[in-house]
Amino acid sequence: MIEIDGSMGEGGGAVLRTALALGAVSGQPIHIFNIRAGRDKPGLQAQHLHGVEALAKITGAELRGAMLNSTELTFIPGEIQAGRYHVDIGTAGSTTLILQILMPAVAFASGPVDIEIRGGTDNPMAPPIDYLKNVTIPILRRMGYRGEVECLRRGHYPRGGGIVRAKIEPVEQFKSISLVNQGKILRVAGVAHAVRLPPRVATRIAHAASLELLKSLRAPVDIRCESYQIEQDPHLGPGAGLTIWAETDSGAIIGTSSLGEPGKPSEKVGREAALDLIVQLRTGGACDRYLSDQLIPYLALAEGTSEITCTSLTSHTITNIELVRRILGVDIEVFGELGRPGKITVTGIGFKKTDKS
Repeated sequence: MIEIDGSMGEGGGAVLRTALALGAVSGQPIHIFNIRAGRDKPGLQAQHLHGVEALAKITGAELRGAMLNSTELTFIPGEIQAGRYHVDIGTAGSTTLILQILMPAVAFASGPVDIEIRGGTDNPMAPPIDYLKNVTIPILRRMGYRGEVECLRRGHYPRGGGIVRAKIEPVEQFKSISLVNQGKILRVAGVAHAVRLPPRVATRIAHAASLELLKSLRAPVDIRCESYQIEQDPHLGPGAGLTIWAETDSGAIIGTSSLGEPGKPSEKVGREAALDLIVQLRTGGACDRYLSDQLIPYLALAEGTSEITCTSLTSHTITNIELVRRILGVDIEVFGELGRPGKITVTGIGFKKTDKS
């Protein structure tokens, strides 16, 4: 059994998600202690518990210590099963973070997997659904991942109510990838949304972002506006936000996002995302600060050597690197300093479905 100190690195829920996802794929039992030890509310919260339980159901795993506020958990995985699954977080907990713990494992399931998750789709401190759909998934497809994600209904903090559906087909093995050169920007795309708010909110967000981007980048900008009124989308609370991404001729996709909140002007939401994207693009990195940590488990499982450059080496990325080294024995080289642009080289283990012990 592999022992993982949940307080390692950034010490948050990402340690739990990555460790259990890799354990599920490789068939290795995982014991995690000090779960989220450095957080204001340590231990398993509702969102984490639902993710753990969903992964256990899909993999036929034995769980010990799976309860609210638990700081210790044992996960003994079984076979990854195809089928249709439903997860209701019951709060505005992030649907995309639930998918983070499930997506590596279900790629090696016995057949197709269909997952419906209810909760938050656009949350602080989590990738919004538009980012997962338009940045993460397209890059994973280049590695051979076979999946798609659809937002059926948006849900915002604090009430949630969103619905996300993922359909994933099994693969035999992931391919290595090279995302080193940022390349020339072909276009910037995005989605500005407003739910149970006047339609002009989304329009103002998109307009402010477009102005900033057009001032700094020599590339077309296409930000789509989506507005949902209560009669069209009866979810429980209002919310707004923007996700934008730059597509380049090297195949890179660099993205970011910004969320509205009470008292925050629509124009600030738009400018915030646009300025962050511009800053990241100026580093020359081919992976944004969010994508780099999400890719690490997949690069570790892939066949061959992968290389990526990132706009900023984050604590999440460094923590994920340490976890894949410990669980899979992967050889990883990191060039650069925390908080600065960097390069990561990963020699994957070439995992196949038949490798699971």
